[in-house]
Amino acid sequence: MNTTNDNNLTAKEWYEQGNGFRQQGNWQQAINCYLEAIELDPCSPAVEAKEMLLSILNFYHKDAYNP
Repeated sequence: MNTTNDNNLTAKEWYEQGNGFRQQGNWQQAINCYLEAIELDPCSPAVEAKEMLLSILNFYHKDAYNP
């Protein structure tokens, strides 16, 4: 999912890359991508995506999950 030159990505591309990492379950990398998108565009949909992901992670409790 990483590109060879991440410095040239647009906010939209960072957001989409973050979505890809989120779908893979790579939460930290997704958040990092969302933060990059937000830095480039404070109105990016990455703002909402990051908040949603942080909210999920804040309420996630491994001991409560019993397969």
